Amino acid sequence: MGESRQELVAWLNNLLQLNVTKVEQCGTGAALCQVFDSIFYDVPMARVKFNANTEYAYLQNFKILQNIFAKHGIDRPVPVEALVKCKMQDNLEFLQWSKRYWDQYFPGHDYDPVSRRKGQGGVGATGAAPPRAAASTARRAPAASNSAAPRTRTPLGGAGGGGQASAALREENNVLKETVAGLERERDFYFSKLRDIELLIQQAMEADPELEKDEGLLKQIQTILYSTEEGFEIPAETEGAEEETF
Repeated sequence: MGESRQELVAWLNNLLQLNVTKVEQCGTGAALCQVFDSIFYDVPMARVKFNANTEYAYLQNFKILQNIFAKHGIDRPVPVEALVKCKMQDNLEFLQWSKRYWDQYFPGHDYDPVSRRKGQGGVGATGAAPPRAAASTARRAPAASNSAAPRTRTPLGGAGGGGQASAALREENNVLKETVAGLERERDFYFSKLRDIELLIQQAMEADPELEKDEGLLKQIQTILYSTEEGFEIPAETEGAEEETF
């Protein structure tokens, strides 16, 4: 038996300085990403959406989590389709497992969760940085080797007005980068679907050349796929572009 829902929520809020009220909120994937960032210190937190409010955005968070699992050889399937439904039992079981993993592998370093998530707020985040990381006071297993612990980092910031202005500009810049990155991922997501449709139509026409002459449904879909607006130019493909798998 693992911890109760109340115990897990208290642990999560203590570790990450959030104000999560129920385990179902872990279905966004954001808090889970940061739990593993507190262990490995290499989750791309700038890409994690703490204000996600759509299932598509949840999927992007879980894609990041799955990449971290693959990178560190964590042999545990992530039941994404169940978790993103934000049902209590599925998220409770996965959070209980995550807590056991954290107890075993958290290396014991100071961890500033607010700084790591770049000041992101949204549902579940307090937005206030603690003087010390709560992780050091939470229950955990002893680290196997201190030399393997990631280095502690000090958040950037200044005491004067100039420092506050710089921090505000950095935060605004991060928000803009996040927005652009999100739009690019959404564009690529839908483009891949259109590309799959195009390939299916091409395969069908190669198998039956008569379909090329027929002005039926397949031909009409192909016409729509290849239509462009005036002034539109098809962008050149970027060589060596990183392909992400989910």
